[in-house]
Amino acid sequence: MIIEATDHTNPVLDTSGSLEARLATTAAEVEAAQRLRYEVFYREMSATPSPEMLASGRDFDHYDEICQHMLVIDRAHGDKIIGTYRMLHDDAAARSPHGFYTAGEYDIAQMLRARTGQRLLELGRSCVLKEYRTGPTMQLLWRGIFVYLLRHNIDLMFGCASLPGTDPAQLSLQLSYLYHFHQAPPAELIRAWPDRFTPMNAIPKEAIDEAEAMRTLPPLIKGYIRSGAKIGDGAVIDHQFGTTDVFIFLPLADMHPRWTSHLRKKIAASAQKA
Repeated sequence: MIIEATDHTNPVLDTSGSLEARLATTAAEVEAAQRLRYEVFYREMSATPSPEMLASGRDFDHYDEICQHMLVIDRAHGDKIIGTYRMLHDDAAARSPHGFYTAGEYDIAQMLRARTGQRLLELGRSCVLKEYRTGPTMQLLWRGIFVYLLRHNIDLMFGCASLPGTDPAQLSLQLSYLYHFHQAPPAELIRAWPDRFTPMNAIPKEAIDEAEAMRTLPPLIKGYIRSGAKIGDGAVIDHQFGTTDVFIFLPLADMHPRWTSHLRKKIAASAQKA
């Protein structure tokens, strides 16, 4: 397995107590992340593994070899990997015959043309062990991402984020809320491919309970929204993973200043304790 070049000086992104966010630097660490993904996606949730995945107990695909992998490690429990995130740079995607993972669900060609010359980062395959899904862990995950974005001068991050379940009717509140309150402006709106397009606007805007909709969103999507991310048009049903996906679009210049300030303060406080 190829490990994409990591940060030259330090793979550690941030720490919080016994937890550390860092980049994988060996094939063994990537395989450990794949085993974690299998535990969460296939054993805990309702994803359907291929025979090869079932035999190995790992979630894997051809993107793993061209991505960087962020790990969250619990140093107090034998360097146990308890969270992971997968990140794909635009230059690595350009070298690959497969391009970006997101392009299988959404038409991103116009976005890529409009962002020529900018540094783009696709995020995906995020998961955390159930017993570690707490506020401090999620905050560390976000701070790790933010440090990575700053180190690599990323202009735009994007990707697919998932809601559990494949029945849009049961997700009508969440999807309608994202559609009416957080959709990207028309000039930057990314749409799902026609053969995968699932309408999101099942509930009129005036009938939506915003507080309840926000409360019931998955923590990762909440984090994206709070940071200033916008949503594409059309959800995509992913039957393999048992999820309903939405497109996330976040130019770093549009990141909420209050959220950015909050992250910078947390990172600075963490650095002082180190």
